[in-house]
Amino acid sequence: MAQYMILIYENEASWADAGPETFEQVMEGHDAFGKGNADAVRHGEALQPTATATSIRSDAKGGFLVTDGPFVETKETLAGFYLVEASDLDAAIALAKQVPAPFGGVEVRPVRVFD
Repeated sequence: MAQYMILIYENEASWADAGPETFEQVMEGHDAFGKGNADAVRHGEALQPTATATSIRSDAKGGFLVTDGPFVETKETLAGFYLVEASDLDAAIALAKQVPAPFGGVEVRPVRVFD
């Protein structure tokens, strides 16, 4: 079995405008996803908003530049992830289609294995 990351991208502004009912509904969806796919899900987490991010970049002098904020500015931000095991990409996509992301979408990427 191969491992895949399901990356959840969503619009933070939409979440700010959503009510607690929406949050509850989506959390129930994630709970159902985890329980319904317990054999495939290896791990998953939600991330704090991008306002809490710290970005680190190396500079030309061998040092580092540390700044507050996300690595890139985008409309949709990385909100969370699942690490899943699936027989192939099609099976991983089938899992990803079940992930709640009402204000964005998901991306599926295979985990690179180094020999």
